[in-house]
Amino acid sequence: MDVAGFMKGLFAWGPVWFGLGFVAPVLAQSLDAVALDAPLGLSSLQFGLVVGLVLGCVARWRGRWV
Repeated sequence: MDVAGFMKGLFAWGPVWFGLGFVAPVLAQSLDAVALDAPLGLSSLQFGLVVGLVLGCVARWRGRWV
């Protein structure tokens, strides 16, 4: 696999990377800022990662965020 093919594959999963790298920490910090506990006994970061992963996968599958 060449570099262009690798980059194309990496960017195809962009919504998932965005969900894990941006949505998850923002959600975790928001939960901590308003002193809410994450459901299911998860830490706020774990909950943010789950939500970010799900939203990113849905966005990739649908082809758009909204």
